[in-house]
Amino acid sequence: MEKETKKKISIAVIAIIGIITTIKLAVIYYNANFNPYALSSFCSVNDFIDCDGIARTTEAQFLGIPLAYWGLFFYAFVFLMLFAPKLKNFKLFKFMEVFKNPLDYIASLGLFAFIISMVLLCLSLFEIKKLCVLCAFTYILNLLIGCIATDFKNGGFVHSIKQSVIDFLDAIKVKAYLIAFIVVMLAAAGCLAYTRISFVFAPQVKRQYELKEFTHPNYKKYNVKGNILGDEDAKITIYVYSDYQCPICPAQNIMMYKLAKEMKGIRVIHKNLPLDTECNPYLQAPFHQGSCIDARYAIAAEKQGKFWEMNSILFDKKPQTEDDILELVKNMNFDLDKLQADANSPETEKEIKEQIKYAYTNGINGTPATIINGKIDIGIQQYNEYKEMVKKLGAEER
Repeated sequence: MEKETKKKISIAVIAIIGIITTIKLAVIYYNANFNPYALSSFCSVNDFIDCDGIARTTEAQFLGIPLAYWGLFFYAFVFLMLFAPKLKNFKLFKFMEVFKNPLDYIASLGLFAFIISMVLLCLSLFEIKKLCVLCAFTYILNLLIGCIATDFKNGGFVHSIKQSVIDFLDAIKVKAYLIAFIVVMLAAAGCLAYTRISFVFAPQVKRQYELKEFTHPNYKKYNVKGNILGDEDAKITIYVYSDYQCPICPAQNIMMYKLAKEMKGIRVIHKNLPLDTECNPYLQAPFHQGSCIDARYAIAAEKQGKFWEMNSILFDKKPQTEDDILELVKNMNFDLDKLQADANSPETEKEIKEQIKYAYTNGINGTPATIINGKIDIGIQQYNEYKEMVKKLGAEER
């Protein structure tokens, strides 16, 4: 009996640590996906050890529920199971009597949680290529809970799983508990269906689905040419601040192509905001290297009346050197000598610095960003949101 008590105390301590850890993970998840002004968490150290980065991925949820919430439920349930023998004496918790062997349930759940943890670890390392140290810590906790709860001298995990199944089957033989179980399962299924369809807790997944059309764009589909995108005499002007090495800017760029094709009365004007220390004096460390040379060639292409052609190729291929750019455009009927001279001219350098200064002066310090008839909006919106914005300003369907 003393041994079982020590086991329960150890599991209780680990469960409490797990609850605290998953609450912290839930806060990180919230800040990463719902709070645009949140600072980086303590466990976002670099490109690999990055809890915030993982929290923003589609893998950070299951059925629309953040993994942190699933973990919190697991540890809370384990903690509750430890007190099942005492709680069943209270009328409100009489149903706890169905858990005849709580430690076997805990051992089974611990093993199941650890197996899932290993799957998540593989996804993290090989798919996302990032590591969340807090998540990895919970994986260890899951294994400890399972191992401590298991009686290895009496069949180990196999015995625990068998006993849990037997207890469950005995419980649902009681009609009241069977009905209660069915009701709970239906309610849970309904909630999960809602979270899976609405993604109310997982905006990054919803955004991924909605951006699917624009994240793997076909630039030839829009065949945008020249220096003007939209109507030359438009009443609605959209200034788009982009960085050619920015991972999400190509999606917004295609949205602008589509918007100009579908709506009349608008004009899109591209502005450069390269987040590259080579030409951006506001940055303290290297970031989107290569975006300065890209911006120079975009401006140089405009002098030959082919800005949007260059814009498309830069977003599509993301070249990072002058040689790469010249190789990409050698068959696009540019005057290559003039293009190279204009790209490296003092006038082009001055223009880029002026665009960068204007952006930072007006609070734009990230890409993508838009200014629609004077209203600044940082970050990318859904396509339909851009469409509604310009409609409210008087744009009409073509």
